[in-house]
Amino acid sequence: MTPDLPLSPAPGIRTKTGDELRSIALQQFASVGFAATSLQHIADAAGFSKSTVLYHFASKEALLADLLTPAVDGLTQILERYVDAGQTAASRVQFIDDFIDFLLQYRLELHTFINQGQSLGGIDVVDRARELIVRLSDTLCREDASVEEHLRFAVALGGAAYSLVAGMTFLGKDLAPVDHLRPALRTVITELLAPVTSRHLPGKQ
Repeated sequence: MTPDLPLSPAPGIRTKTGDELRSIALQQFASVGFAATSLQHIADAAGFSKSTVLYHFASKEALLADLLTPAVDGLTQILERYVDAGQTAASRVQFIDDFIDFLLQYRLELHTFINQGQSLGGIDVVDRARELIVRLSDTLCREDASVEEHLRFAVALGGAAYSLVAGMTFLGKDLAPVDHLRPALRTVITELLAPVTSRHLPGKQ
C-alpha cells in the first residue's frame, strides 16, 4: 500500500485564499512598497504561513505580475479603443470616461507601477507598464505638444494615482465615496487631458 498523501485544499478554498493573499499583497505593495514587502510580511498580514503564499505564488515577482497584469491589459484595451476610434473629440471624451473607470478599479495597481516603476525595472509586467505609459503619452500629446501639455498628462496620471491612494495610506480611509469621486475626477481629468476644443463639450460639464 502506498502512504496517504496530504490532501490539497479544495478548489474553492484555494481560490478564496489566493484572492485574500492578492488583496493583502496589493495593499502592502501600494502603501509600503514592493521592495519593503516580503512574502513573510504578506503571510503575517493575511494570517497564513509563508509556505501557503508560496503554494499559490512561486515568488514575490510572480505575485506582482499576477496583480498588475489585469490593470496593464485593461489600460491597453482603453488606449487601443481610443486609437481605433480615430482620436476624435467624441472619442477623447469616451476615453476620459473609460480612464476614470480604470482609475477607480485599479487605483492600487496604477499607484504601484507609476510610483515604483523606476525601481522595478527588469520585471516584465512593470517594463510593459512603463512602455504603455510612454505610448499613452505619445498618443494623448501631439508631436508638437508644449511643456504644459506634457505636464497636464503627467499630473492627470500620476496625480490621480497618488490622490486615490493617499487617503488610504495617510488617513486610513478612502479619499471619498466612489459616487463623489467619479464626478470630481471627470471634472479634473477633463480639464487636464481633453484638448482645449473639447474641455467643455455640451452635456459634459
